[in-house]
Amino acid sequence: MRPGDGLLSHDLLPGEKGPQDECGVFGVWAPGEDIAKLAYYGLYALQHRGQESAGIATSDGHRILVYKDMGLVSQVFDERALASLRGHIAIGHCRYSTTGGSTWENAQPTLGGHEDGTVALAHNGNLINSAELREMVCAQADGGELTGELRRGNTTDTALVTALFTDSPDRTLEARALEVLPLLKGAFSFTFMDEHTLYAARDRHGIRPLVLGRLERGWVVASETAALDIVGASFIREVEPGEFIAIDEDGLRSSRFATAEPKGCVFEYVYLARPDTTINGRVVHEARVAMGRQLAAEHPVEADLVIPTPESGTPAAIGYAQGSGIPYGQGLVKNAYVGRTFIQPSQTIRQLGIRLKLNPLREVIRGKRLVVVDDSIVRGNTQRALVRMLREAGAAEVHVRISSPPVTWPCFYGIDFASRAELIATGLSVDEVCTSIGADSLGYISQDGMVEATGQPLERLCTACFTGAYPIPLPDSQQLGKGALELQLTFEGERPVPSRPPTVGHRAVQSTP
Repeated sequence: MRPGDGLLSHDLLPGEKGPQDECGVFGVWAPGEDIAKLAYYGLYALQHRGQESAGIATSDGHRILVYKDMGLVSQVFDERALASLRGHIAIGHCRYSTTGGSTWENAQPTLGGHEDGTVALAHNGNLINSAELREMVCAQADGGELTGELRRGNTTDTALVTALFTDSPDRTLEARALEVLPLLKGAFSFTFMDEHTLYAARDRHGIRPLVLGRLERGWVVASETAALDIVGASFIREVEPGEFIAIDEDGLRSSRFATAEPKGCVFEYVYLARPDTTINGRVVHEARVAMGRQLAAEHPVEADLVIPTPESGTPAAIGYAQGSGIPYGQGLVKNAYVGRTFIQPSQTIRQLGIRLKLNPLREVIRGKRLVVVDDSIVRGNTQRALVRMLREAGAAEVHVRISSPPVTWPCFYGIDFASRAELIATGLSVDEVCTSIGADSLGYISQDGMVEATGQPLERLCTACFTGAYPIPLPDSQQLGKGALELQLTFEGERPVPSRPPTVGHRAVQSTP
């Protein structure tokens, strides 16, 4: 998904590249269940967290099979594909790339290891010490050369972790993971597996969500509680920051690899998570409605109608209407069938911009003073086009209200925001942003108001994209960014050669030796 303009990332037209959400992970241990379909529906519930690629790995106790491809969950998998994925353990992943490009080689789950130890890994988050981890991988490899998925063209931090998990044949995956996890810096919520055991781990800050659920005959771990709901699992608890979980035929066991220092991403409450998800005991929808009410208190205006930017602005718009007493209405209709497409729009359609995705209800908004509520403004391009469209449809006034503070810093923990120079609020005051997007007035919620709506104390939240106060110290800027590993490999003359594994139909499959 794309924070900032109320539109799915796969709705974007060429030239509208915006900040993106991270990924969704899912894991299930359930003998006797159709685990592939459980993983499929779990990923379907998490599709909003990433729309570039999707994959599922399964184990029948003897081998691991990974099936993945570019596209949405519904595009990657069909009945034939799911029928080929048998066993009692599965992990799944839907991706938006925050480290490594959007290529098949970088799709997840990753697969690594050897005859004495195999792992499939799915990762939500972003590590900031990938350069250091790569040096460790090369130092421990024969001849210092890249191996496994790294050699085949994978340029993600996930592939580095996969290599480190399986570089010691004399130790179990569990033992090696407990050695490696404390060395990882940044945000990670992992689900991973060998032939017999499902594992989960969350970084010591708990920046990205990860929850544990119970099936009648098994266990589930997932990025959000909404994924538990869709597969019929009951919510047990969150995976704790710094916790490592293993699930096998002997049950569930938990250990700690780091002391918990909670810094959950506040943007999960603002936009990233599904509204029907619960984080730290707070239903996300309730938090967003509360943000809208607080926004109305902080930035009142005389108006006739409150409308959201579908769909991300809807809960906050409901809250604004409740708090202000101004009627709530639907002033914009979203085309529900605008999804990922490989057919590029013509130049004429491209120039129409958001009209392919949103259309005004002229009879509703004509002559009205509107309050338009959205979750954030990033570059401002979509808001500018939206304000123009509403005025052309007859709106008398357009007052924009945003349920988060100005975004002025990029994220290095799993959200692909624009660079700081591209963020409109970095260089302009609120009044100047208002002028730039053409609104009659503009109001952002305060940080205190946003935090209060989450129900969490400020010290347990990461607000770096609004404040620049990063909870995990950042390395040199050259070691950060989506393409950092590609650049390093190219510079050192070790650019890997992509080698796509065999396919079934047009789908891509990997399996253990």
